[in-house]
Formats: sequence, C-alpha cells, structure tokens
Amino acid sequence: MANQSHTSLPPAIPKLSDIQAAANEIEGALLNTPTLPAKKLADALGTDIFVKYENMQITNAFKERGALTKLLSLTQRQRQAGVIAMSAGNHAQAVAYHASRLGIPSTIVMPEFTPFVKVASTKAFGAKVILEGETVAEAGLAAERIADEHNMTFVHPYDDYDIIRGQGTIALEMLSAVPDLDCLVIPIGGGGMISGMAIAAKGIKPGIEIIGVETELYPTMHNELKQENLECGGQSLAEGIAVKKAGRLPALIAADLVSDIILVSEREIEQAINAFATHLKTMAEGAGAAGLAAIISQPERFAGRKVGLVLSGGNIDPRLLSSIMVRQLGRKQQIVGLRITIPDRPGVLGEISTVIGDLGGNVLEVDHHRTFLNVPVKGASIDITIETRDADHAQDIIKGIESKGHKVEHLNAPKK
Repeated sequence: MANQSHTSLPPAIPKLSDIQAAANEIEGALLNTPTLPAKKLADALGTDIFVKYENMQITNAFKERGALTKLLSLTQRQRQAGVIAMSAGNHAQAVAYHASRLGIPSTIVMPEFTPFVKVASTKAFGAKVILEGETVAEAGLAAERIADEHNMTFVHPYDDYDIIRGQGTIALEMLSAVPDLDCLVIPIGGGGMISGMAIAAKGIKPGIEIIGVETELYPTMHNELKQENLECGGQSLAEGIAVKKAGRLPALIAADLVSDIILVSEREIEQAINAFATHLKTMAEGAGAAGLAAIISQPERFAGRKVGLVLSGGNIDPRLLSSIMVRQLGRKQQIVGLRITIPDRPGVLGEISTVIGDLGGNVLEVDHHRTFLNVPVKGASIDITIETRDADHAQDIIKGIESKGHKVEHLNAPKK
C-alpha cells in the first residue's frame, strides 16, 4: 500500500514546538525572507503594513516550507520509493525542487489543460510530469491511484501535519522581525498556511488576531467555518487559492484560531497586484496579493493597526501583469480611450493630434474607420488611446477636441 497520509487525519494537531522544530529542520535550505514595512501602502490605506516577501524563495512561493518539511520527515525506504503530488502550480515546483535536491524521485500529476510553461518549469526542477484529468480533482484522483500502484508517498498540498508545520515557520520569522504586530492577514486556499501560522503566532503572542482571506468566487473555508453554502467556482486571478474543499485538519485549526475570513473581489485582487508592482516594485500573483486586497476592501477595519501580510507567491504571467497594470491606468483615467466622429477631409486628424499635444496628452494608438454604418457617408470615426495625468486632465483634452466641433465618446469613462 502507498503511504497515504491523505486518507486519515494526522494523530495530533501541530504545536508551537513542532513548528519551531520544523524551522530548525529547514534552516539553511531556503530563505528567511524579509519582513519589511510598506510605507507607501501604509500612507494610502491608513495602517502600518509589513510585508513578508515569500516571492523571494527559489520557486518564488511559500510552498517550499511545507514541501521540504514533509520530505525531511520521510524514512529512507519512503525516499527510495519516491513521492508524488498533484498540483498545477507552486506546490508542484516546491516538491520537485526539494525532492531533486534531496535525491528523492518525484512525480507530479497535472491536469491536461495545464499551461506548457508550468509543465516545463516543473520538469526543469527535476520531476516526472504526468498530465491526466480535465480538472484538478481528477488529477488528484490519478495521483492517489499511482501512489497506490507504486507504493509512493503522496505529498498533499495542505491537509498534512508536516506541511502545516512547515508553513507555520512563516509566522515565527514575521514575529521575530516585527514582534509588535497586531494581526496577520493570510490567504486561504486549502488552509495549510493559515493553520500553521495561526498555531505559531498564537503560541508566541496569544493576543494577535488571525484573519483569513478568500476570493469571493471560492469562499471555501468561509463556508466551512460559518456553516454556509455560498457557491464556489469560476475563473479567478487568485488560482492559487481557488480551492473547492478546505483541508480537514486546517479547518479544525482555523475554527479555533482564526477570528474572521474576508472575501475579496476580483477587482480588489487586481488593485492589490498593481499596488505591489507600482508601489513596492515587486511581483505578486493573485493569491499572493489577497492579503493586501483584504485591506483595500476594508481599510477602516485595519486603521491604526500594525498588520502583517504574506506575499505568498510571485508566479504571475508577465502578460497578465501587464494587462492588469494597463487596466488600472484606465480606471485612474491615466490611459483614456476616445471615439471621435470627424468629417472625412485632410488635416482633421492632425488638428486633433495638435489639440492633444498642446494640452499635454500623449497619443498611444490610433484606429481610423470609414466603413462603419453608424458613421456618416462623408464622415469617419477614429479611436484614439491617449495617456493623461489624471481624470481632470482627460476631461480638459475631451473639451479641447469638442471645442473644434467634433463629437467625442469617452470609451472608458468612470461609471456614475
């Protein structure tokens, strides 16, 4: 039979001493990442914010802590038989990297739809990759079946005693760096990180508040703790915490130690990703930005407090990050789309460009249309994307164009 720690609860809930032991076990094999004040964010949101930069780990995510702790707990026979995990993201790379470093054969089962770049990255860390199943759940069943067939140890991403011990080391480091934190705001997927961190933080500082964060699309732990049945599903920017079922052991721990769970919108996650990039000059994936999204969603709740955030991962597609940043510029009216109806005669486009330039705007893109049926036969329509300082500046440019007798439609005008 396989070593299936996933089939039953571990014999005990980890204690502070177990997490301190994990810290000693993994010391030197991964980074004690910095916990630093985020003054620009603090000034904007009215609270003291301290960020734990787990995106600086080798695989750019916190998952290494639990994965390494689990691998170090294996017997020699278990190491020789190898390990298997199911993941389409950070857990896969964490297991692959540290298993390879320790000389343990590793297999990662990923859903068939997994992007090639994630498959290639996992292989590059030394794992054998099997693509099976249309969903993460189906890939998980495949991993369990393969574990049984080959007597391999299944490394669960969150519902595991040693995984929880390892993730809890984050809180030890944060409170060592900033002992007077009032609360920790922690993303929740399956619950491994928040449960381990809650045990460690409450063990060191009983009065500290532990607040979890989930996306509105996947209120999994919220449902578990509040006995609600909010729908789970959809495409989320925070795919790292888009989990439909919380871990059993994490849920037991969270029920005792987590004071509340904040549900954040996709737009708030976008804002948080952009804030990390523009204010702190660092990359955060959707799940990694969830803690900041919670403060953005409820700034009054954290006003005047010392808040610790875990930037849990930075594995975001650069194209997605670029799109998010452009969308945020659009929301701030620093990039504006205009549709202008003009007479179809020479010189008009130059006239409009001159108005924009004289008023300090910058033309980024122009599309010229003559054949649309909603345009007069002797007219034309142009779509212009311009760069502005802010919403007031954009309005000045629109009025300047209108003063020349042209009809202007503001394509990304703020909703009233």
